[in-house]
Amino acid sequence: MEPVTLTTDRLLLRAIGPQDADAVYAAVQDPDIGRWLSQLPSPYLPEHARSFTEELVPEGWADGSVFTFGLFLPEGDLVGTLSITMRSPGEAEIGFWAAKEHRGNGYVTEAALAAARWAFTQLAVDRLEWRAEAGNNASRAVAERAGFALEGTLRSAFGARGVRRDCWVGSLLPSDLGLPSTAPYLPAHA
Repeated sequence: MEPVTLTTDRLLLRAIGPQDADAVYAAVQDPDIGRWLSQLPSPYLPEHARSFTEELVPEGWADGSVFTFGLFLPEGDLVGTLSITMRSPGEAEIGFWAAKEHRGNGYVTEAALAAARWAFTQLAVDRLEWRAEAGNNASRAVAERAGFALEGTLRSAFGARGVRRDCWVGSLLPSDLGLPSTAPYLPAHA
């Protein structure tokens, strides 16, 4: 798939590219990003940012496996990134991070809602899942503000750097945003 660009009231969401490597590298130097995104190399070096922007992001778009957006203010500042990773037909997972200087402004929530609408309407996603290591209260707050229903804690679900950790999981469905699903949904309590 060719990369798409989405807009919100305050943001431009576009595919991260080679021109963004320096901004990604600078943002990911924040210890909080490395703490909660344990799959990132540590230390995070300029070559990691180049590989991400020049290879991983374009390959994900090209093969339809991972759709990574940079979140940008109108003047061009990088606010963070957001990815929609396809897990199986109709199911995807959202992940995001925000640059330290842009946290607390609601940008990631705004972007998550725009990306969710896009996934539901353009990718035929019927379940968008959010996961975060238990204790990542900032990520949980974004997910909850975006309308994700917290479903519980998965024990020992994350493994990174030789340690297993619990994670929180939640979901957003098209109906949560007033959108139709591609398949009928029969909730257990119906």
